[in-house]
Amino acid sequence: MKERVEKALEKVRPMLAADGGNVELVEVTADGVVKLKLTGSCGCCPMSQMTLKTGIERILKQEVPEVKEVIAI
Repeated sequence: MKERVEKALEKVRPMLAADGGNVELVEVTADGVVKLKLTGSCGCCPMSQMTLKTGIERILKQEVPEVKEVIAI
């Protein structure tokens, strides 16, 4: 599942890069929790939680149905 999550993140990265940010996959747990680290401008952006939940999490759940939740660490 980790490889599929990484592949899905490749679709998200151009949007984040447009604003000077990026996302790093830290862990995918057995129960479907994806742990990400937002980097660059996204790491300190006040809108990062919205980006994480309404953008990244939505796309990951579409691409990898086993994903239950996405959290930032």
